[in-house]
Order: sequence, then C-alpha cells, then structure tokens
Amino acid sequence: MTEPILNVTAAAAERIHAAKTSEGRDDIALRVAAREDGAKFRYELKLVSVDSKEADDSVVHLDNIDIYLDSESVPRLQGATLDYVDDISGSGLKFENPNKTTLAAHPLAGRVQEILDDRVNPSLAGHGGMVSLVDIQETRVVLSFGGGCQGCGMADVTMKEGVSAQLKQHIPEITEVVDATDHAAGHNPYYA
Repeated sequence: MTEPILNVTAAAAERIHAAKTSEGRDDIALRVAAREDGAKFRYELKLVSVDSKEADDSVVHLDNIDIYLDSESVPRLQGATLDYVDDISGSGLKFENPNKTTLAAHPLAGRVQEILDDRVNPSLAGHGGMVSLVDIQETRVVLSFGGGCQGCGMADVTMKEGVSAQLKQHIPEITEVVDATDHAAGHNPYYA
C-alpha cells in the first residue's frame, strides 16, 4: 500500500467534515492547492462540487469527503500533513510540509526568511504590515511589503533603516535589498 500524497490528521478530518456538514449537501469535496509564494507555499482550500474533479486531479479519500489536488500541487504536497491546531497563536487548519519552493532552495533564502519571520515581521505586525521574500539574485534580495506597509508613506524608511539594516547585519554577504512593492496599489496604510 502506498502512502497518500497528503496525510490528514483526525482533528483536521473532523473539521473538514464539519465544514461539509454546514453546507447541508453531500455532493461536496475539498480542493486543496499549494502555490509557490516566494520562499513559502501559499495554500488554498475550497469546498467544491464533487463533479468539479478534473481529469488530472489526484484524490485523497477520507471517510466523509474526498480531497482534490491539482497536478501542480501534488509534488508540492507529497509527504505533507494537514492538521487542525488550536493553541495560543490561534486555531485553524495548518500544513506541515517537508517540501521547499524553488526560491527556498537558494542558500540564502532560509536565512533571510528566518530573519523576516523572527525579527522583522513581528515588528511590522504591530502596524498591520508584513514583508515577504520575493526573489534572491546572487547576493541581491528582493522583498515585497503587504498589509499596512503597502502604500505607507514610511515604507522607504522602514526598508532602509529597518528591514535592509537587519538583513545586512545578520547576513553580511547581502549586497542589496530591493523593495518590489507596488505601493500605489496599497489600500490599508498604517499612516494615513
């Protein structure tokens, strides 16, 4: 017997079944997709009609619902586990995924992402903002601001004095940090 593409814990299966039950229909499946978003995966989960299964979809069968995975997502989810967590940071479905995005395979990506996760984004979260790793070109790091930082008049200062300084301090081989954000598209800046 082969191991399923995606492992689903009992807690997650219970929550998925509850979501299906709340729809009041039996003809529902769960579509799960994994998309590359810089150095991380962005997961999409959506309840869909069972007849929306595509010919190249893979299916994970649970007792009460099927999970459809598109062909692009299958290698990104191989060996991953979908769990339901309820802890101090919140509750919801969470993926534990041993796979890496193309960008995450870059030698600097993990180090940059760790600094963004541990030092930069917690500070920006207080203002409703965040920054994401978009690309690494040799020793040049490309980032994108989101949330309250997108469109904020202070984003340039935040980049130069905060984000860039932190990254260069902890990873001296970084020669340049670039903001690739379209700040004109921002709709929720912290500073009005």
